[in-house]
Amino acid sequence: MLITLCYLYLWARWGRRPAELVRATVRRLRASRCSFTFCGAAAQPRDARVCLRRGGRVFCVAEGQSVEDLNTWALLIVSPFLLESEHVAFVTESISVQRPPSSAETVVRWSDCCLPLACRPGEPYQLMAEASVDNFSKLGVAFMEDRLQMDDGLVPQKIVSVHLRDSTLKELKDNAFNEEAQLLQPSPEPSPEMEPAEGVTEPTGNKDSSESFPAQRRNSTPRSEPASGESEAAGGCTHHCHLHLSSCHECLELESSTIESIKFASSEDIPDLPYDASSSAEGATAEPSTAKAGRRVNVTGKAPNILLYVGSDSQEALSRLQQVRCVLADCVDPDSYTLYHLLEESARRDPWLDNCVLLVVATQEAIPQDLSQKFLAYLSQGGKVLGLCSTFTLGGLEVTSKGTPRGTVQKLVFSKADGSQVRLSVLSSGHVYEVHAEERLSPGLLRGHLQDADEDRLIVQVPFGTCGGEAVLCQVHLELPPSSSLVQTPEDFNVLKSSNSSRYEVLREILTTLGLSCDGKQAPALTPAYLLPAAQEIRAPLMKWLERCVDPDGVIKSSKVSLKFVSSCAPDMEISPSSIPVVTDAEAFSSEHFDLEVYREHLQTRQLGRTVLFAEVTPTTMSLLDGLMFAMPQELGLIAIAARQTQGRGRGQNAWLSPVGCALCTLLLSIPLRSLLGQRIPFVQHLMSLAVVEAVRTMPEYQDINLRVKWPNDIYYSDLMKIGGVLVNSVLLGETFYILIGCGFNVTNSNPTICINDLVAEYNRQHQAALKPLRADVLIARAVTALETLVDTFQAQGPGGVLPVYYKYWVHSGQQVRLGSAEGPEVSIVGLDDSGFLQVLREDGEVVTVHPDGNSFDMLRNLLVPKGQ
Repeated sequence: MLITLCYLYLWARWGRRPAELVRATVRRLRASRCSFTFCGAAAQPRDARVCLRRGGRVFCVAEGQSVEDLNTWALLIVSPFLLESEHVAFVTESISVQRPPSSAETVVRWSDCCLPLACRPGEPYQLMAEASVDNFSKLGVAFMEDRLQMDDGLVPQKIVSVHLRDSTLKELKDNAFNEEAQLLQPSPEPSPEMEPAEGVTEPTGNKDSSESFPAQRRNSTPRSEPASGESEAAGGCTHHCHLHLSSCHECLELESSTIESIKFASSEDIPDLPYDASSSAEGATAEPSTAKAGRRVNVTGKAPNILLYVGSDSQEALSRLQQVRCVLADCVDPDSYTLYHLLEESARRDPWLDNCVLLVVATQEAIPQDLSQKFLAYLSQGGKVLGLCSTFTLGGLEVTSKGTPRGTVQKLVFSKADGSQVRLSVLSSGHVYEVHAEERLSPGLLRGHLQDADEDRLIVQVPFGTCGGEAVLCQVHLELPPSSSLVQTPEDFNVLKSSNSSRYEVLREILTTLGLSCDGKQAPALTPAYLLPAAQEIRAPLMKWLERCVDPDGVIKSSKVSLKFVSSCAPDMEISPSSIPVVTDAEAFSSEHFDLEVYREHLQTRQLGRTVLFAEVTPTTMSLLDGLMFAMPQELGLIAIAARQTQGRGRGQNAWLSPVGCALCTLLLSIPLRSLLGQRIPFVQHLMSLAVVEAVRTMPEYQDINLRVKWPNDIYYSDLMKIGGVLVNSVLLGETFYILIGCGFNVTNSNPTICINDLVAEYNRQHQAALKPLRADVLIARAVTALETLVDTFQAQGPGGVLPVYYKYWVHSGQQVRLGSAEGPEVSIVGLDDSGFLQVLREDGEVVTVHPDGNSFDMLRNLLVPKGQ
């Protein structure tokens, strides 16, 4: 470690910029239990090793510091008090002195970069907080360069990272529930003008100074209450938010046999499920309730799809699609939603109404009458619509021309749901809304009007039907940035640029009102992978194989990624989607999300899954194995596992959401062509889906957790909600199928739909049981073990050896579907044929094999009888 720090010091003096050095140092040494300190040179800790010196200030690394004495700390965040994974806990010491403010262009606000946790009054005034590695580094560099701004006249003197022990966290939480947290200001006389804070919300990005946390809390006395969504097992209240979800949308495929799948479920009779479930055994707890954390849950019964309709398939429409996609991606929670282009033909033909949480209509073209009726039908069943400069109207509204050219900059007064107003400059569409039927907009609804004498309506919120449908319609270009081609003059650009943050504020308010989560999340940085033998006896042959296969630079290349095998990862080593370092020293590995010993304990295989390629954050586990698919001997049993993917994918261009809490893996499998399974390769995806279900339901006491398989490659909660899926890529080379089986299923993440631990918590509630939450590493190991057993059984006995178990867990018994279209003949599903395709019973009594049509959102509604049958 000393050598590394010396290298970092030299690097800091003659190498990369301070911000990059600090970030790399924190990332490199965060797991070493040391403390990072930013302070004046005279106040640096004894025996500290200096990494960076800037004027009279230093960034140094010293022995770890823990927070243990909590008697004088007052809690700022109520529940749950748990340090997020990959975050740094730290204490800032500040004093009250007067100094001129820093330049607005360079200042970094403390409250914009972290979540306050607790404070301790006195001189210096101490604030405990948590932040991501990037934001902690940003705060430290700003402190070093005297650009860090606190609140209430405080001037930071020191920032030091601390370790929050489990006992500390428990004591803090107990204190929060047993007594009021008195928050005192550092000055002896409290301000009589400050009122008690109504509540605490988590910061989600840059905010106005009126929202700064220290300014609110130093003179307030909030009462500590349990979060309403906290699980009973944790001692919280028994009220839960209800998850009335119906399905998930991701399409996953066996590419070589074109089997595709999507949802088929009903939102009727879904049992109440807790929003918060006890999380994994590695230490995660329930999320805060929506009231405490400001985070919305998908309770609409819709899959997390946002569909974008931009009119005809013209170049202008595609450009508009890109603009709308970009601005929405900046606003909504990327872990909860995916954005899809809704083409005119798809809008007419496909059953998208059941899979859409929000329809965005962004075209000034006249909308065909049949599509307009379909949009109204979507609203009538509780759908949400956002109109962006569209001709689509309802509720007695009419779009009329104001005589103002499109692209004119105008002043908008926007009223938020709470009655407050935002004034900003916007690009006009040249049209306004007029009410031709008597229409009264209730107080508190969103609305926007021109800042002129006429106060013409530019934004309206219109409820529709009796099922909660509503639309927010806009005649201002909220989707266009100030750099849009519609902006003609530098003056207009400057005016719009000054209102750009307000434009996002208005758009987020609209999306939040329509039920979406707009919690901003920074894309995680990619991390190196680790090569880990899950069995000691394969370590020697693994390293011998590696020596033979790498090039002189230690690299194995493929068309998708270059893997550079190294004994350790230097801070300046490149990590990108196309170049990933792989650390071969297993002793250096540690992770909050994957325990190799736990995985070894639950892996009971002869071959599969015995060599692990693990990454905290990687583009996709599938791409990690791309270059090793044909090179690695099968007896080494390669599997790639990740805590998070940044480019997870499903069928075609569909995204595969991969938040922390999913079990994510890709397994390498080879099958002889002339074997029973080699002649029926479509069964591979069925076996993997079944293996995941068996991983849970064969555990003692977990056999009644209602986890099921849905043909051909989905894992479901009952027949109601998708909880995971399988993606299989196969290549026939000679007499062998080389197969990559990608699998992802929700274990601890309740969003965007539901997870296995939600089912466990609900089972405990209904049956007064005490089943423990499950871990992703345990379930991956058990699923791989189950898969090897199922493959062996299939190779020995054929489909008949596994279909009885498959039918035991599948969701399709007696299910009715239609062939070809929603108006096609109704048939009953009876089972699988000898190749793994679906068999249905027609009205004439004939049993036929059917395939998906390859276009539909819902494969089971548009099945086709193959040609020649």
